Amino acid sequence: MPYIKIEITREGVTREQKQILIKGITDLVTGVLNKNPQLTHVVIQEVDLDDWGYAGEQTSVLREKGITASKK
Repeated sequence: MPYIKIEITREGVTREQKQILIKGITDLVTGVLNKNPQLTHVVIQEVDLDDWGYAGEQTSVLREKGITASKK
């Protein structure tokens, strides 16, 4: 029984995007590991920007400075 947890910052990910992630991860685990998709669990946990940090700062502060994962 695979259990996959995806943690992302809470920044407006839509229900449809989450469904695409769940389906894609399930298909990947099924294809690569030959696991039963009916027994594959995917959990998406959204984390507030104040509760996530990198480069020594909260993500909320980095966003205020205009710094994103694609612009460092």
